[in-house]
Amino acid sequence: MTKGLRRALAMLLAAYASCFVPSICAQTFPSKSIRLVAPFPAGGPIDGVARLIAPRFSELLGQQVVIDNRAGGGTVIGTEIVVRAPPDGHTCLIITSAVAINPSVIPKMPYDAQRDLAAVTKISSSPFILITHPAVPVRNTGELIKLARARPGELMFASSGIGGASHLSGMQFNLAAGINTVHVPYKGTAPLLTDLVAGQTQFNFSNPLGSMQLVRAGKLKVLGVGAKDRLEIAPEVPTISESGLPGFETGVWFAFFTTGGTPRETVQRLNTEMSRTLAAPDVRQKFIAGGAVIGVTTPEEMTAYLRSETAKWAKVVKASGVTSE
Repeated sequence: MTKGLRRALAMLLAAYASCFVPSICAQTFPSKSIRLVAPFPAGGPIDGVARLIAPRFSELLGQQVVIDNRAGGGTVIGTEIVVRAPPDGHTCLIITSAVAINPSVIPKMPYDAQRDLAAVTKISSSPFILITHPAVPVRNTGELIKLARARPGELMFASSGIGGASHLSGMQFNLAAGINTVHVPYKGTAPLLTDLVAGQTQFNFSNPLGSMQLVRAGKLKVLGVGAKDRLEIAPEVPTISESGLPGFETGVWFAFFTTGGTPRETVQRLNTEMSRTLAAPDVRQKFIAGGAVIGVTTPEEMTAYLRSETAKWAKVVKASGVTSE
């Protein structure tokens, strides 16, 4: 064989191999344990979701799923670990809607989530409920809006912190309803609810898991739920849309991502097994009991959803002047 022929053959084999290596890699995925980064402290809601899905997800993938809690920076620290990981699907991220809010409230983000993360699926949403102190003279969302319009700048809404989901939900409500209510930030949900029960503030957008107990005890009043449909754990509570503010939805959502640039076949495998995980009756029931709604999507649908949510919260942040502390 001549030198020229050997060189031509080598080039042909290299070109042939390059066409099939991505498919081979995708077919053998996963080849090692999955690192599931949760950018929140252990013991919180996102950690609870991660630990709920990890056993079944691990079983379906045939590899161990190791949860890595990396709190700090408003989820930026943990998210950046996934962004900088090799794009092979072995490093994944479970995160809240903070991934859509952060670009508008945190200056100089070290990454672009829409570019540097690969969406796998939406996991679930936890709609907020609109709650008031019992002494507030309203029976539904529409009446609260009328009261706020009659008393501009007087009603106060509480949140668990500046720039958080409950704060932005209140600002979103102000904008959508065309009202002016005053934001009162707290350092966490517990002190917020304590003062709301005491009548120090008038209303709040809250996770139903903790606040519905206070509603059923008669210490708070619920006006509506910020979802398209009523909650299975509280079917008697109307949606905010049907009780006074059409089209209004708010709350937090949970989603699953991996590193941007990961092969499509690998992303699809992650999506398939996460969908099967969330379809398991025991997993689904635990989500429902926590006031969450499972909402599996395709990777393409989650990509579009992240884009729309980022744009939505950007408008709210700009209108309200919210900045990170």
